[in-house]
Amino acid sequence: MSNIRITKQFNFETGHALYGYDGKCRNVHGHSYKLSVTVIGQPITDTSHVKLGMVIDFTDLKKIVKEEIVNKFDHATVFNKNTPHVDLAKELTDRGHNVILADYQPTSENMVIDFSKKITDRLPENIKLHSLKLQETDTSFAEWFASDNH
Repeated sequence: MSNIRITKQFNFETGHALYGYDGKCRNVHGHSYKLSVTVIGQPITDTSHVKLGMVIDFTDLKKIVKEEIVNKFDHATVFNKNTPHVDLAKELTDRGHNVILADYQPTSENMVIDFSKKITDRLPENIKLHSLKLQETDTSFAEWFASDNH
């Protein structure tokens, strides 16, 4: 039986600031992120199964990624929880803004690590996360591959 990779793409808008960074990105700013989620598995061969021929229903994959990533990060502002921006984060939260205080510096690199854990925890047993690609601009992106992280 063949292993097949399938990919679903997502878009979301997120603001962040990089605490302690020595360039412009130390300031609060935002990105129109593009996230590509690739999973790997074997297509269902049970002819009586409603999902015959699918590795995973794209709708099921979409539900997982929307619930774990997109719905939480879209139109949110992400700060490193150790930032002095905590006062700003509290002010924004008090005014009804969606703020995430992450356990990490909110770079694309760290975000894909975080996303990989969140998605992996929700995938069915027979489906594995193969890779993630998080694009923050037209020319800049971070990738996570399961094969690099055994």
